[in-house]
Amino acid sequence: MHIKKNDQVVVISGAYKNKRGTVLKVFPKTNRVIVEGVALIKRHMRPSQQYPNGGIIEKESSIHASNVMVIAPNSNAPTRISKKVMEGEGKLSLRRVRYSKKYDEILPSGD
Repeated sequence: MHIKKNDQVVVISGAYKNKRGTVLKVFPKTNRVIVEGVALIKRHMRPSQQYPNGGIIEKESSIHASNVMVIAPNSNAPTRISKKVMEGEGKLSLRRVRYSKKYDEILPSGD
């Protein structure tokens, strides 16, 4: 999956088009992501330790990963992501990194 937790993304299609946010959670099996401030839904919550009074809670819902595009950190613009093998130092000299195809810059791994 090309999107990692804490990536800055922009929604490129759907009802929330052009909204920006941070990825809070990634679901690789279903290819969905939860983006901060996007796809808000209301849930009726029963009183619990986390919500002592219960009530109606607004929270983010998941959207499909194909509807978001990662924002390159240096250029602050949406870009497609690819992976390439870089040579490093030491015993494990080869490592895979994510990089921006449009701006050819290496992106943080997000681990």
